[in-house]
Amino acid sequence: MWTADNWKEYEVIDTSEGEKLERWGRYILLRPDPQVIWNTPRSTKEWSKLNGHYHRSSKGGGEWEFFDLPQEWSIHYRELTFRLKPFSFKHTGLFPEQAVNWDWIDGIIRKADRPVKVLNLFAYTGGATLAAAKAGASVTHVDASKGMVTWAKENAAASGLGDAPIRWLVDDCVKFVEREIRRGNTYDGIIMDPPSYGRGPKGEIWKMEESIYPFMELTTKLLHKNSLFFLINSYTTGLQPAVLTYLLSTTVAKKFGGQVTSSEIGLPVTGSGLILPCGASGRWVHS
Repeated sequence: MWTADNWKEYEVIDTSEGEKLERWGRYILLRPDPQVIWNTPRSTKEWSKLNGHYHRSSKGGGEWEFFDLPQEWSIHYRELTFRLKPFSFKHTGLFPEQAVNWDWIDGIIRKADRPVKVLNLFAYTGGATLAAAKAGASVTHVDASKGMVTWAKENAAASGLGDAPIRWLVDDCVKFVEREIRRGNTYDGIIMDPPSYGRGPKGEIWKMEESIYPFMELTTKLLHKNSLFFLINSYTTGLQPAVLTYLLSTTVAKKFGGQVTSSEIGLPVTGSGLILPCGASGRWVHS
């Protein structure tokens, strides 16, 4: 498992009974986690020192209960700064397990020792965008949500990347890729973090299992013969690392060769020493 174990201001303190106890900077949050199917004693003192608790409803969804938690605060990862705020469906605006991929992206871009163009699709609040830009790449950041793109811009400014060569686009990712192919544009690296389910601006339905393979075939056309990497993340139940390996092998690697590796990604749990699974990632690199 690829583990995001370089955090200083975030940690999973403990896990039990379907919930994970987390420290986000100065604040303690308790959130549901479907992977936590064990029932272990809640002996860590932080269980009784919560600043926020997301209660899942038996009818779906849920709501936050706050105890002395600001509307917004920041945490840092290496040289990056992320603005956090609890919002719908338990999220804070950051997936800390992705730090293991940020480090990987950083290493590839710095090692390239040449100008690098990166495309980040379904880019959310910009963690991978910021990592690539900090490493020296020019980045095209695409997400269909205007609010998420605005949030990502705020993270960039807070990280000292307000003037970095980042192109911010509110757009449907499939439509954008189709236009880029027609324009003849190419990229050195592609990152995608597609949702399990979504709808396009005209009601188009995106279902990961049905849509991802043709979309990867399409997106591969934006790579050139000297491209560096392709990263795909999955939080969809059933899409195991082996599936991501096969997706990359039959699209990107089939055309360009190179090496494909995939793994679960996870976060260390301080209280138990376990690694909490948090989805999977597939990586292609040019050999």
